Amino acid sequence: MPAEHPIRSGKPNKPYPSFPLYAHVTGRWAKKIRGKLHYFGPWDDPDGALKKYLEQKDALHDGRTPRVASEGVTVKLLCNAYLNHKKEKLDRGELSPRSWTCYRNTAELVVAKFGKGRLVSDLRPEDFTSLRTMMSKKWGPVRVRNYVQQIRGVFKYGYDSELLAVPMRFGPGFDRPSKKILRLERAKKGPQMFEAAEVRALVNGSTVTRKGEPVLVTPTVPMKAMILLGVNCGFGNADCGTLPIAALDLKSGWMNYPRPKTGIPRRCPLWPETVAALQDVLTARREPLDSKDADLVFITATGRSWHKDIDDTPVSKEMRKLLDALRIEGKRNFYALRHTFETIGGEAKDQVAVDHIMGHARDDMASVYRERISDERLKAVSDFVRKWVFETSGIET
Repeated sequence: MPAEHPIRSGKPNKPYPSFPLYAHVTGRWAKKIRGKLHYFGPWDDPDGALKKYLEQKDALHDGRTPRVASEGVTVKLLCNAYLNHKKEKLDRGELSPRSWTCYRNTAELVVAKFGKGRLVSDLRPEDFTSLRTMMSKKWGPVRVRNYVQQIRGVFKYGYDSELLAVPMRFGPGFDRPSKKILRLERAKKGPQMFEAAEVRALVNGSTVTRKGEPVLVTPTVPMKAMILLGVNCGFGNADCGTLPIAALDLKSGWMNYPRPKTGIPRRCPLWPETVAALQDVLTARREPLDSKDADLVFITATGRSWHKDIDDTPVSKEMRKLLDALRIEGKRNFYALRHTFETIGGEAKDQVAVDHIMGHARDDMASVYRERISDERLKAVSDFVRKWVFETSGIET
């Protein structure tokens, strides 16, 4: 039986002196690594042999089996592997359902744009430039920035997990929007906070004119409590929707609740107005339909949780109805209450206390060494914001 690679004569010289491979008598370019001979391609294709060597050399020199070449990896295969990885993190509790939804939407966009059967090795910078252009026409800079980052993450996962032999080259046209563009977009939207008079209208209601007649617009019982938590404690939509009853100490007027997004501990003094509003919520609260919601403060009129891992949550919808009814203009939403607390709380000149109430983490050594913060400091910030809300322009509660 003839040998698979018979000995050949007339070995070629190296294409250039520094060429890392040598011509083996079997007609292939080869190299001995860690005591073992490895072959990388025929004599008549030195460029191909070099490419294969460069793809595999790190693994071979480290004593590892080289990663599988990416020539057969399709866009669908890559995205499925990426989503399986993220789903495992979701199942372990290391990823929020909302983040999982974002990653899934990203993978679906990549498949829809490039085609599920297309080989990843066939993708070129101009493909990513086309995708970037499409996103820019449909979305604002912030959303484009997020998707560019997440799409890059899909292909980085492919390389890190050894599905792809080489990192993806996206080209200069698949860049994130510049900081200047993001600043201009933010300026176009206007201030993302409420003024004191607007907060009072949201909490206490206000009279507006409809068809020539005065109409008093007031928030619902749960909406009033959530708005107060937003401006009192810097709560966002998810904070309100997932707030457990056990986090509240209404008798002493304190809230202890880690921020759902980051798990960072928070402690916040509750205003008398906030305590009263929460008591009203608990008095009128109906039993939830789902037993897993039994410990939540806020239950909808239909017996469901106010929290959903989507952008358009029940909290967002109810806030939009109230803002429109009160004719409070500007591109603001419930989360603007969190901006309001951060902005006004900062005027109290104790940023550490503001950060603690907001659930912000600072990657500095002071935060590493700080073991606690006094209730007096937290209350000073909270009282400062309350005075701004209810005493601005001489209006008392």
